[in-house]
Amino acid sequence: MAERREGSRRRGQGELEALVLAALREADGPATAGWVQERLGGGLAYTTVITILTRLLAKGVVTRERTGRSFAWTPASDQAGLAAHRMRRVLDAESDREAVLASFVTGLGPDDERLLRELLGQSGDEGEG
Repeated sequence: MAERREGSRRRGQGELEALVLAALREADGPATAGWVQERLGGGLAYTTVITILTRLLAKGVVTRERTGRSFAWTPASDQAGLAAHRMRRVLDAESDREAVLASFVTGLGPDDERLLRELLGQSGDEGEG
């Protein structure tokens, strides 16, 4: 019978992306892939960190700037902005946007519905000015 070692479980792509993003948020500024790898305790191969950062770049979640022969990476937005980005991706993948939005809104609790109405009212006011 094979013995399963603790810590040897394989992580999912989303979990790895979240770990890399969390490390980038802890940086004082743009961070290299090597810094991210070190910050995560070296459990990930450098090439894995580069792959994850490249995927995040393609999703618009991080930005990069050339520093010498490598890149320095920065989160494109805060946690709320990333959650909003994920919500837009889900919405964009659906053919009936109206049904998805209607279902989302009817599932909100009273406090969230009130907040959404306030935010929509504010964005409407800004469009008039």
